[in-house]
Amino acid sequence: MDDCLFCKIINKTIPAEIIYENDRVLAFNDINPQAPTHILIIPKVHIPTLNDLERDHRNLIGELVLVASDLAKELDIADDGYRTNFNCNDSGGQTVYHIHLHLLGGREFGWPPG
Repeated sequence: MDDCLFCKIINKTIPAEIIYENDRVLAFNDINPQAPTHILIIPKVHIPTLNDLERDHRNLIGELVLVASDLAKELDIADDGYRTNFNCNDSGGQTVYHIHLHLLGGREFGWPPG
């Protein structure tokens, strides 16, 4: 999508601090971090919300989660613990309409997340 911020990052027309990349997935530091480690993990295909997922996306979504797990280990936050989450639509806290998995770590998190 031409006007999607994350698609522009994928296409390298907007800079980002890229942490991981392969043919299907891109991970980069969040510009407004909510924890010492706050990485966004996105598919390279534009999917606006979780509501737009199709059965064909199941392996891609699984790959996002596996990338989060691998990054948590590489960044030495896995043993202490970390949080992953997807936000969906306005009331769910989604601000960029390109699905993305948040990987947060480096501090303790409360429950409920609020």
